[in-house]
Order: sequence, then structure tokens, then C-alpha cells
Amino acid sequence: MLRAWLELARISNLPTVWTNVTAAWLLAGGPWMDAKLGWLLLAGSLLYTGGMILNDAADAKFDREHKKERPIPSGKISAGTAWGVGLGMMALGATLAICTAGASVGITVALVSAILFYDLYHKPWPGAVWVMGSCRVLLYLMASSALPGSGASIHGWMNGDGLIFALTLGAYIVGLTMVARMEAKGALTSRLRAFFAKGLLYAPALVATVFWLSRANWRLISLLGDLTPLAPLPFILLFIGMVAYATRVMHQGGPAIGRAVGILLAGIAVVDALAVMQVSLSLACGFVLMAPLLRLWQRWIAAT
Repeated sequence: MLRAWLELARISNLPTVWTNVTAAWLLAGGPWMDAKLGWLLLAGSLLYTGGMILNDAADAKFDREHKKERPIPSGKISAGTAWGVGLGMMALGATLAICTAGASVGITVALVSAILFYDLYHKPWPGAVWVMGSCRVLLYLMASSALPGSGASIHGWMNGDGLIFALTLGAYIVGLTMVARMEAKGALTSRLRAFFAKGLLYAPALVATVFWLSRANWRLISLLGDLTPLAPLPFILLFIGMVAYATRVMHQGGPAIGRAVGILLAGIAVVDALAVMQVSLSLACGFVLMAPLLRLWQRWIAAT
């Protein structure tokens, strides 16, 4: 029964929520030793897990015809129980974010609404991929809004790095979903649409490169022979290589599409590494190392 719930929650993706929240908090200037970060991690986990459970609950009819091995159509978990547990987790997660962590009511409600909207309409409406991307953007914003003095607005973020990387992460999620869907359709996809989707996948590398080139203290190299300014380069190259490899695997079609999507989902941690390396290279290393661990976890609990 436990495995069925873990499959329903697609638990192998959960650590990417932790990297999202942590990156957002630190980019907004939040301190490590703050209980609010812990509450935000718990709230984000509940919102993600509840949303994933509701995703399957909403897709129960479709899964009974096309994915009979899923926990609900296989009879391991009833649809009614899934709805109850999922909605309960969403309500608890939102309550903790607002009342305990002090996150913005408006942003948290927007996040919950986006999750529910995606769960209900991602099958009939292709444009729901943008809603999926907005969920990660709003998760970033929710975490940042909990900082003391931020109030109920994101005004402090509008001129900061956090919003830029939040939107970049959202673009990556949209690109990931679009590429996976287009590969499944094969020749039915236009070249322009495919180019746009793949461009979104590489957006984090482009943004990180701009930040790196514009902010690095290049004088350290010429004056002192200090190569510290080059430290972000391996992270950027690693991310580019990961995306290139995943898209190449995806071109094989069939089961390879699922493997490639798993790589790109694990790559969310690397996207967060590109963001958080602005404040901590050591933490960025930790996020990067999390990606292969997520791939191993995906072998036990499927990510999609």
C-alpha cells in the first residue's frame, strides 16, 4: 500500500521541490538558520504531493483505459480516498505556508489554484503546459514572500535575481513538457515549434551565463592568477550537456521518451544549482549531485 501511495505522489520528483524552495529563499536573502525555511519546505512538499495525488484522481477515467497499472485503476487506492487525501494535503500545505511560514496569501492561493487548474484541465487543454510552468514559478515566489518585510507582495523581488530565475525555471518546465509531447507526436510537430520548445530547455544556461559574465570579477585572473571567476563554467557546461543528451535520447522515441523526461526532471535540481551558485557554489555542488540520485530513485518510483 505504501508503494502505491508513493507512485501516486510521484515521490521521486519531490526533492526538486526542496531545491526550488531553498534556492528561492536564499536568492531572496533568507538566512540558512531560520525555522521559516523548514516550514516552507514542508508546505511545498505537501502542496506538491497533494497536487500529484489529485492529478491521478482527476485522470482516473483516462487511466482506466490507457494506464491500468496506475494505483487508482488497479484498485490499490480508491478515487474517493485519493481526492480526500490530495485535497487535505493541499489545504494543510497552504495553511502552513501562510500561517506558520508567513508566505503571501495571494501568492499561495495562486499556487494552489494553478495546481488544481492543471490537474483538472491538462488533458483537454494543450496550453496547460504553461500552467505547469507557472506552478514552479509560484512556488519560488511563495518561498520568497515569507521573508520578513516582504509582506504580501513581490515588490522586493521584481528587481532581484529570484524572479528572473523563477521565470527561467518555469520556461524550462514548459520546454520539457512541450518537447516530450512533440516527440510523442513525431512528424506532426512543426520545426519552429520544436525550436522554440528546445530553446526554453536551454534558457537556464543562457540566463546563468549572462549573470556569470556580467558579474564575475575577471581582474582576479589577470592580477592574481586566481581562477575563482571560472567556477560557474562547469555548472553551465554540465547543464548544457545534460539537456543535449536527454533530447538526443528522446529522438529515439518509444520508451526512450520516458527515460529522457526522467533525466530532464532530475535536471530541475541542476537548474536550481545554476540559480543558487549566485550565492553559494558549495550548495550548487550539492544540488548537482542530487540529480543522479534522483535518477536512481526514479528506477524504483517512476517520475512520470
